[in-house]
Amino acid sequence: MKLLTLALAYLRARPLATLLNVMMLSLGIATIVVLLLAAHQLEERMTRDARGIDMVLGAKGSPLQLVLAGIYHLDVPAGNIPIMSMKEIAKNPMVKQAIPLALGDAFRGYRIVGTDQRYLDLYGAQLASGKPFTKPLEAVLGAEVARATGVTVGQAFAGSHGLGEGGAKHEEAQYKVVGVLQPTGSVLDRLVLTDLASVWEVHEHKDDAKDGKAKEPHAPHADHDDDEHREVTMVLIQYSTPLAAALLPRQLNARSDVQAAAPALELARLFRLVGVGVDVIKGFALILVISAALGVLVALSAALRERRYDLAVLRTLGASRRDIFALLIVEGALLALVGALLGIALGHALMALVGHWSAAEKSVPLTGALWLWQETALIGGAVLLGVLAALLPAVSAYRTDVAAVLAEG
Repeated sequence: MKLLTLALAYLRARPLATLLNVMMLSLGIATIVVLLLAAHQLEERMTRDARGIDMVLGAKGSPLQLVLAGIYHLDVPAGNIPIMSMKEIAKNPMVKQAIPLALGDAFRGYRIVGTDQRYLDLYGAQLASGKPFTKPLEAVLGAEVARATGVTVGQAFAGSHGLGEGGAKHEEAQYKVVGVLQPTGSVLDRLVLTDLASVWEVHEHKDDAKDGKAKEPHAPHADHDDDEHREVTMVLIQYSTPLAAALLPRQLNARSDVQAAAPALELARLFRLVGVGVDVIKGFALILVISAALGVLVALSAALRERRYDLAVLRTLGASRRDIFALLIVEGALLALVGALLGIALGHALMALVGHWSAAEKSVPLTGALWLWQETALIGGAVLLGVLAALLPAVSAYRTDVAAVLAEG
């Protein structure tokens, strides 16, 4: 305890150097913590949302865009595909089930998705209140949508054209909320769900209002009552056999009307691309941490030269060489521990700010209220680095000739 008290006193005696070293270390640790938390949550969430989906079918374009738009609703789809193409592909013996999605509108920035009950079953969704949609213009809200908008069962709302906020509202065809989902921890929490007929009906109303003018681009529509001219935006497909993973995408990509994208492949490619940038930032953070450790080394070495006489007096008062050695080691460990703890706190605070911004953008939810085992390792590593940085000054103090120092005065 005396060593700890003495070490704290020496650190307080050099506030500027102590603060500088602590801040450098905390900034490096905070950067690493933010990257760890963001990467962990994004990878976990994206893997969870893609579970059970073997392939996304959509219009020709970028396969990554197709996956981001079809599974995570983070991008804009390239267009629509004929529903007849979907029905034909769904009959393929290699397809276990094909879940259609029809996009085109949003409600206060949350996407309205036309689909069927199988989409809810895919994520194990349960109703918190109300009932499932069974008729056109009935809607079920995801948990986050209901919380953010305050809309409850029995209320009506008008969707706006486009997949973001600010589009023209379809006041002539309003949805009635018939249910609210329990939180699923999946993409469903951020969606307004209805049936395919609802999306078609809304855009039929829009087309009628235009008096025969050209239809809106990239919006599912219906020219006639039959399915021949109807469209869906994307289809989520599950394979019936492992062999389908090798054969079906190649077959479908050879067609002119659709494109197939494998979520597992596209996610691996995305993580590789993002991983390069993450590694660069981690490298920068490690440079900060190592620079802070070198700062501790320089600060303790400089302090040792200033305190040589004090340490010699301590020796004459009964302190052993080991006590002096331990005093320097404790100082280095304390500096590193305080810097690491501040860095952890700062990293979680920054992650909370990022999560707040992400929620405002209706994007993937992130939180700072999460602890990873890597953070414990970070604290231990930082303390070890502080001890190593203090080792050279501590050895020098251990070897100090007390009589020579006292003779110098």
